[in-house]
Formats: sequence, structure tokens, C-alpha cells
Amino acid sequence: METKSTSMIYTVRHSTIFRYQPAVRESVMEVRLHPRSEASQRCLSFHLDVSPTANIMQYGDFGGNTVHHFNIAGSHTQLKVTAQSTVEVQPVAAPCASDAGNWTDLDALTAGGDYWEMLLPSEFSRPSEALGHLAAELRCERRSTPLELLAELNEGIYKSFAYVPNSTKVDSPIDEALRTRQGVCQDFAHIMIALVRPLRIPCRYVSGYLFHRDPEEEKDRSVEGASHAWVEALVPRLGWVSFDPTNNLAGGDRHIRVAVGRDYADVPPTRGVYKGEAHSELSVTVTVGPADAPTPEQSSPVIVMQSRPAFARTISRLEQEQQQQQ
Repeated sequence: METKSTSMIYTVRHSTIFRYQPAVRESVMEVRLHPRSEASQRCLSFHLDVSPTANIMQYGDFGGNTVHHFNIAGSHTQLKVTAQSTVEVQPVAAPCASDAGNWTDLDALTAGGDYWEMLLPSEFSRPSEALGHLAAELRCERRSTPLELLAELNEGIYKSFAYVPNSTKVDSPIDEALRTRQGVCQDFAHIMIALVRPLRIPCRYVSGYLFHRDPEEEKDRSVEGASHAWVEALVPRLGWVSFDPTNNLAGGDRHIRVAVGRDYADVPPTRGVYKGEAHSELSVTVTVGPADAPTPEQSSPVIVMQSRPAFARTISRLEQEQQQQQ
């Protein structure tokens, strides 16, 4: 984990464009793109632009995430959502085993039931036969201390799976990645969550960004130009501690947190429906850089394209939720 003496300030630009052919008649959408302000991170500024123009409402969800919601009533062939943020991230000291509690401390911490929703199976993180085989392989049982076991599992998932962009879909169950032993950050986060919750360790999914500083210095497997995902586990005496099984990292000043939930289903960057019978195409551009670097408009974007088939009904409702996390 990085332990610099000064904070990092980043600019983040996340642009999503939906194109429809023929035009759709109405779109309703919610987005979770506003970085969180808590602990070692502060969102210094945030601006959300929607085209066609819409009246944007804001609220907080059960996880304390900021959600923006809007409705475009008129006919349109394109919908563009652009979020621009400035975020300060303070350095975080590496978690130390001598400072963390043991299993008895963990049980006392969770006895009151405050973390029950992060202990139960969820839509994308649930037990299966394939998960049981991996748990046995990684010796996923109550041993050593919670912190030491979590660090072992973080490394074990990293070594057991190949990182292959676009190898799974946004709604793929973890069994697909478990069968092929490959996936993306979303899969690895879901697998780690599913492994540790049965051990009565509260664990939650984190959606955000990873700043790729120097390819020679930082051997990241995850790619630039996309959102990122990792997990936070509750460790006695230390609180929520971040683990990034995609890159075998503990959370540091390169991780920018946007939203937390039980799994991806709680925190997709965009989710919505539209009316109409249309073929849709999606492009996503994500740029993360130091605040003193060239603006995102001056940088070369990485674009992810997806196509979706036309629907047969005259009025269809399509969930506009895409896999921006790679």
C-alpha cells in the first residue's frame, strides 16, 4: 500500500453515451458517479451534465451513496451523461496485524446486528459448489487473525484467476469466472465477498476508480479507461479495510471510492429504462489523472462499446445498466 506523506488530488471525468436507433420516446435514469467524502477521501467538486437537458434530482441511498436521478420525456436518439470530479485522497498507513483484533473481537463487534446486510448472501455474491471448491483450495476458514486471512485471500484470488477484459458480462454469476478461472475486477470482488461472509466477516463491494501511476512501477492488471471495483472488510479495531484482489493491493491513495453496497447490483454507475423499440449502442470514456495534469479533454480516451438487440414489443423497458468496470 502507498504511504506517501502528502495527499493526492485527482480529476476524474466519466462520460457515458447511449445511442438509439430508431429514437426512443422517454428515458428515466439514476447514476452513482459522485465520489464519497469520508475518512481519507474528500470530493472537492462535482458536476453532472446531461444531454438532452434534464432536471436532475439528488438523494442518498441506504449505503450513504449520492444518487442523481433524471427523466427525459421527449424523443431522442442519443443520451450523454458526463460527470466531472475533483477528489483529494489522503495517504493511508498499511494495516498492521498487531493493531488488529482477533476472531473474538470480531464476533463482539458484529453481535449487535449492525452489519447483518453485509453478512448475508446477495445477488452476485452467494454460495455455490464451485465457490466451495475454491474455499477449500484457499483454506478459507477461521484461522490466524481476520486481517491476516483477508490478506491471504486477497493474494490467493489474484494468483488463482487471470484478468481478462470482457471475459464476463455485467450480470454473469461468479460461477462463470470460477469455472474459467478468469474474469474482471467485478468478478474478483464478488468472489472475495462470497468467500468471507460465511466466516462472519462483514464485507461490502466498492465501486470507484484506480489511478494508474506508472506501468513500470505499479504492476496493475486492471486497465485504464474504466471504473474499478474492490472490497472493504470490517476488521476489529481497524474498521473498514480495503482489499483489491484484481491487483493484489490494499486500498491506498490511488483508489478513489464512489459507492459502496452489498454487491454490484446496489451501485451500478448508471441504471435506467426507456420506452421504445430500439437498437442501443453504448460508449464509455473514463479519465483519471493528477489535478495538475492535462485536462481529460486533452487526453486520449479509452472507449468501451456494447450493442444491444432491438426489442419486438412496441413499448419496451430496457435496463440501461452497463459493465463499465473492467
